[in-house]
Amino acid sequence: MEINGVEIEDTFAEAFPIKIARVLITAATKHWAEVAALEATGFGTSVIMCPAEAGIEKFVGPEETPDGRPGVYIQICTFGYESLEHQLLERLGQCVLTAPTTAVFNGLPDAEKQFNVGFKLKFFGDGMESETEVAGRKMYSIPIMEGDFLVEENIGAVAGIAGGNFFIFGDSQMTALTAAEVAVDAIKDMEGTITPFPGGIVASGSKAGFNNYKFMKATANEKFCPSIRDKVEGTEIPEGVKAVYELVINGLDEDAIQGAMKAGIEAAIAVPGVSKITAGNYGGKLGKYKFHLKDLV
Repeated sequence: MEINGVEIEDTFAEAFPIKIARVLITAATKHWAEVAALEATGFGTSVIMCPAEAGIEKFVGPEETPDGRPGVYIQICTFGYESLEHQLLERLGQCVLTAPTTAVFNGLPDAEKQFNVGFKLKFFGDGMESETEVAGRKMYSIPIMEGDFLVEENIGAVAGIAGGNFFIFGDSQMTALTAAEVAVDAIKDMEGTITPFPGGIVASGSKAGFNNYKFMKATANEKFCPSIRDKVEGTEIPEGVKAVYELVINGLDEDAIQGAMKAGIEAAIAVPGVSKITAGNYGGKLGKYKFHLKDLV
């Protein structure tokens, strides 16, 4: 199938189950909410080696937050609920509690699974903490040097999906990068998803396992590396393609990932010089979720 002269390969992105917590961080200004969110989601690109996958979902205005201040939703993702709670405690305690003017609210208040993260963080107050309420939500007020840090008692989590993806082929590095950037911008408007890699873009897409180095869990996906196209049997790089970028998408449910992939692909194929869109999968052996590109566009 072709759209705007861009080949959309008849394949699917293969995704897998993951546990996701959703947190709302507010602050006196959007700048400080973003600073705290970036710190809390740092070192969160891939569970291959990171303790969690994490990223910014969306920014919201004061009219959409419990305390009437600018806010940002983040997602933190791990394979198990126990490790997820551990990551919440570490990231919120070390990266948000320490940031100027911030407060933390439950991003999934209706979820069945709830962690009492706020209750545990309150002990930083060393006995001087207190209970309060904001917009009907039970909060803990922890005295700190700038005033008081407010954190909601519970943070909710759900069984979500990780690994939605698509690849962008371009006639130059800047072409492919521009297409990836506009795709990320389009996905930023979609609720319920994150693109956890740097700036939302994967420059070094990998394959599971190895060809030569047995001590590696994941290695370069050589079939998608343009610089060694002539050296790789079964290369996936067509003539004239100079760069490939991947977008990886995690989300709260299938609809969220489908919507994000659709928005991203449609934005990418509008960039001149993009020749092909494909996706990564392991023939259905990695995860139970399959997002067929032809169904999205």
